[in-house]
Amino acid sequence: MILLNNPRTRRRRLGVAAAAAGLLAALLTVHPAAATPDPGDGPAADKEVSRSAQAEVREALESGEIPGQDEVVHSDNIEHVTNIPKDVLPGTNSDLAFQGRYAFAGNYDGFRIFDISKPKSPKTVAQVLCPGSQNDISVSGNLLFLSTDSSRSDSSCNSTTQPVTEKSSWEGMKVFDISDKRNPKYVAAVETACGSHTHTLVPERRNVYIYVSSYSPNAAYPDCQPPHDGISVIKVPRNAPEKAALVGFPVLFPGEGPDGGGNPGGPTNPGVSKTTGCHDITVLPSQDLAAGACMGDGILFSIKDPERPKVIDQVQDNVNFAFWHSATFNQDADKVVFTDELGGGGAATCNEEIGPNRGADGIYDIVGKGDNRKLVFRSYFKIDRHQADTEVCVAHNGSLIPVKGKDIMVQAWYQGGVSVWDFTDSAHPKEIAYFERGPLTTDRVTTAGSWSAYYYNGYIYSNDIAKGFDVLKLDDRRTDPAKRVRLHELNVQTQPDYFD
Repeated sequence: MILLNNPRTRRRRLGVAAAAAGLLAALLTVHPAAATPDPGDGPAADKEVSRSAQAEVREALESGEIPGQDEVVHSDNIEHVTNIPKDVLPGTNSDLAFQGRYAFAGNYDGFRIFDISKPKSPKTVAQVLCPGSQNDISVSGNLLFLSTDSSRSDSSCNSTTQPVTEKSSWEGMKVFDISDKRNPKYVAAVETACGSHTHTLVPERRNVYIYVSSYSPNAAYPDCQPPHDGISVIKVPRNAPEKAALVGFPVLFPGEGPDGGGNPGGPTNPGVSKTTGCHDITVLPSQDLAAGACMGDGILFSIKDPERPKVIDQVQDNVNFAFWHSATFNQDADKVVFTDELGGGGAATCNEEIGPNRGADGIYDIVGKGDNRKLVFRSYFKIDRHQADTEVCVAHNGSLIPVKGKDIMVQAWYQGGVSVWDFTDSAHPKEIAYFERGPLTTDRVTTAGSWSAYYYNGYIYSNDIAKGFDVLKLDDRRTDPAKRVRLHELNVQTQPDYFD
């Protein structure tokens, strides 16, 4: 691990790595010469579009139908407060977490810590070089957690890419001590089957449980064998995080055959992903409830026993949903918003050809009680601001904006920007604010835009894949009550009770 403090002088300081129980100390040892950003963990390569598509993009730009190239536009009720460009971590920006006056920003090359006590001028506190996509990030107390979902040579922050077909390759969870925000220390690593694409914390007083979402097994992958029809569960003792360990792999999709009982995908359901694990899980600890976005399925499950989650209901949408990506509860826990990552985060899907129902959010009411609760579909929501055919636009990560009696959330849409929308009426959702940039390129499909957009203590924070860290301020009578809500910590996939 290389800790990059004080970016003005590019002064480098080495963090100290401690071996996790059961792991070789060498796997966590720092070797500065090898710790360089790894191109093997970059996003998909840009794809050139046809000349006719390029001409259509130019025409739309000239007519004002879409914003100018890289132009910032927004609704009147949103202010673009500031942007902090990328610095020494050049990789793809990913997820966000918050604690007190700090924001923690994931990046395929590591993570960056900001002091956001003054939202108009965030300051970089630390930058840690630790390559391994996606570096999905969360925090709890003095601990920071990082997902690795790319095949690496070992578990250290100095690892390089290595074929997933090699048994010695490593993927999984990394744990850091952040009691000193300026000097995070790498303290543990736990290997998990098929890696860790995303993760979700279930925090308790003495321990933190981690639900690890991963997928796409293959008989040729020694550490990612089919069937892969569940999630990995890790237990991390708060007072001894070096003892973090895998405690189970609960099966969520029991069934016969090589892939269990999830959605079989194509050709049975053309254009739908086969369920071979989960992509993301959101838990609502105050209700002992969780919602899983699991490729071809959406699920509702109980987490009364965090080591043994129990599925309550399972739904599919084999007409309009291609890949169930993420989930968000409303405050009353009687609705779930599921997102569809049509195109896998690498295609232009916010246009007239794709339409309003594919690549959208699906709003489900939760009806019934206890283990008899059911997910009932109500409607779709998708931004109606059409994007250029060179803009990757997809429903991505968002959070609630806490307003009593209302269901309002902010959401990232890659190059579709940031959308604020109201789903209080499940059947008639509507956008009430937005922020976006014009196309980054006009001749090829490029991955860029907002990966995550979350509301925290009066501001919206967005981690833009290419442009860096954006701070937005929303001024609207419908959302102004949220400014009075203050949290000490926010991991969006560990959804808080905002009014407890």
